[in-house]
Amino acid sequence: MKPLNLTDVSEYVENNIGVFHEKRIQSLDSLKLSKVLKRKNPYLYKAKNVLTADEIIRSIVDAHISSSEEGIFGDWLEGLAIFINQKVFNGWKSGIQGVDLEFDKGDKRYIVTIKSGPNWGNSSQIKKLIADFKTAKRTLRTSNSQLNIVAVNGCCYGKDNNPDKGDYLKLCGQHFWEFISGNSWLYTEIIEPLGYKAKEKNDVFMASYAQMLNKFTKEFTIEFCKDSGEIDWEKLVKFNSSAENR
Repeated sequence: MKPLNLTDVSEYVENNIGVFHEKRIQSLDSLKLSKVLKRKNPYLYKAKNVLTADEIIRSIVDAHISSSEEGIFGDWLEGLAIFINQKVFNGWKSGIQGVDLEFDKGDKRYIVTIKSGPNWGNSSQIKKLIADFKTAKRTLRTSNSQLNIVAVNGCCYGKDNNPDKGDYLKLCGQHFWEFISGNSWLYTEIIEPLGYKAKEKNDVFMASYAQMLNKFTKEFTIEFCKDSGEIDWEKLVKFNSSAENR
């Protein structure tokens, strides 16, 4: 184990945080109004007495941003966690399906699946996690039957007061960052570097966001608003749900 140099962490963030912001914009630019409208519930908008195209468009775009950013940033944090572990424990990006990180500590081989937060999966996804861990253990023991393997579900934020899940450990927030780095305060120390050029890069994102709102509002008004400006709910519902509209 080598002590973690926080300067290395800061340099990694500065060199790589741009990827997160670029993917945010790419995700927004890939959004198509026609596709997303078919995934939304028009009855809900009517029941909430939504009266303007702007309200519908903002809810669509904001929901997309919220869901996509969580995944994008989760992937980015995974890369940061692997980088930190490499510096401290000489860990490596795993090539085994369902496992993100492997490293040796003491007499144990840790296999780690990294998630953004603690509430990431339903019962079926948890079962797959356990199955992936079992397969990974069998794979690793084909070359070393005596290998002492510990499976870990690491979560970058949040808490879980019952870490021992039987088939694996679930380490969240402070416990996860300390586990991969040996630094009990890393979970707070990485906050400052993550803000590197955040305002500058967010300004670029907000420009794309505003353009998308304007573009979609114009499209929606042309396609789904009457000449009076009122939303044509019948046309919108048919577009979303008609058996003839494929």
